[in-house]
Amino acid sequence: MVDLLLGLQWGDEGKGKIVDVLTQDYDVIARFQGGPNAGHTLEFDGIKHVLHTIPSGIFHPNAINVVGNGVVIDPVIFKKELDNLEPFGLALEEKLLISRKAHLILPTHRLLDAASEAAKGKAKIGSTLKGIGPTYMDKTGRNGIRVGDLEFDNWKTKYRNLANKHEAMIGFYNVDIQYDLAELEEEFMAAVDRLKQMTFIDSEDYMHLAQKNGKKILAEGAQGSLLDLDFGTYPFVTSSTTTAAGACTGLGVAPNRIGRVIGIFKAYTTRVGSGPFPTELFDETGATLGRVGNEFGATTGRPRRCGWLDLVALKYAVRVNGVTELMMMKADVLSGFDTLEVCVGYQYKGERIDHLPYSIDDAHLKPIYKSLPGWKKDLTGLTEVSDLPPALMDYIDFIEKEVDVPIKIVSVGPDRKQTIFR
Repeated sequence: MVDLLLGLQWGDEGKGKIVDVLTQDYDVIARFQGGPNAGHTLEFDGIKHVLHTIPSGIFHPNAINVVGNGVVIDPVIFKKELDNLEPFGLALEEKLLISRKAHLILPTHRLLDAASEAAKGKAKIGSTLKGIGPTYMDKTGRNGIRVGDLEFDNWKTKYRNLANKHEAMIGFYNVDIQYDLAELEEEFMAAVDRLKQMTFIDSEDYMHLAQKNGKKILAEGAQGSLLDLDFGTYPFVTSSTTTAAGACTGLGVAPNRIGRVIGIFKAYTTRVGSGPFPTELFDETGATLGRVGNEFGATTGRPRRCGWLDLVALKYAVRVNGVTELMMMKADVLSGFDTLEVCVGYQYKGERIDHLPYSIDDAHLKPIYKSLPGWKKDLTGLTEVSDLPPALMDYIDFIEKEVDVPIKIVSVGPDRKQTIFR
């Protein structure tokens, strides 16, 4: 069976830390979608590591890490990740396997992304400008270049044809994008040479044999369910399937081989970039959550928008993914508030609803809150469930009853040791 680990909000839930905590129980960690727009932060031994493409199990001595066919890879960013890991002696060529069917992000994909976003003006969607969207567009348009193409002599001809097409498209946007493609290509080609030193696999066959041989597999999602292309807050979404279904299409895993579905959520809600956010706070409380929670995007460095926990959206994500257990992150950030607000319903077009409607734009919708008592206790040094303050236990119980799924882990700090198992 293959277990899944997914973010249930707008990304940045803390998946990297939890994969790192859980990997000791798994033989294979596999990324199934997204690209370097994801940033998974791991913190241990006083060092902070941010991974973008490489799965979060890379630091565990025995885990094999797979970059699946649903992932898009920027060779330049990937090479930087490999360079950053070099001092740790991780035997990357053996521990890190890359699907031949994963698509490559070209320099011109990034330029297209920038041109498209600039042309949107105020209607921009908050892209990370990493070329993710244009790469997935080429994938569905059947123009893309894949990792496996690098093993054939004609790949540079394919590259040139696609890059030329992209340059013509950039011209259509009629925006001033300054770039030196020759310089970008020099860096790209050097990074491709490094990528070609890695181990390429037919990943669906590899995953099938791993399951057949009884290996324990954890599929790791990037971003969050509310950024899913179909089920997120469209058009302010990513270009891939971030929900449980993405593990099937992004790794070649059959639906009946899915085991545990582990959903990660923050004890409050954050969002990076544009798009609706019903529980967003624009006051001192929101500023405090951002400051205490160190809410800055791991990939972009952009400050995250902060707000109270939205249980309507969380319940929706739990249902769409078939979540079997929950893990609550950043409970420590809520310490110090006298009262906590939790969104339990919406006022939508004049009536109360308790599900996520077609539009959650604030022109149509207002959150309905329930107040719960806060706690003052500093949680960051706690190690046992029995140490948790009663008000936090009540908060956890309330969430469990609302979503009807147990919360198995409560995170009380960024370090892998600051994790309480229930």
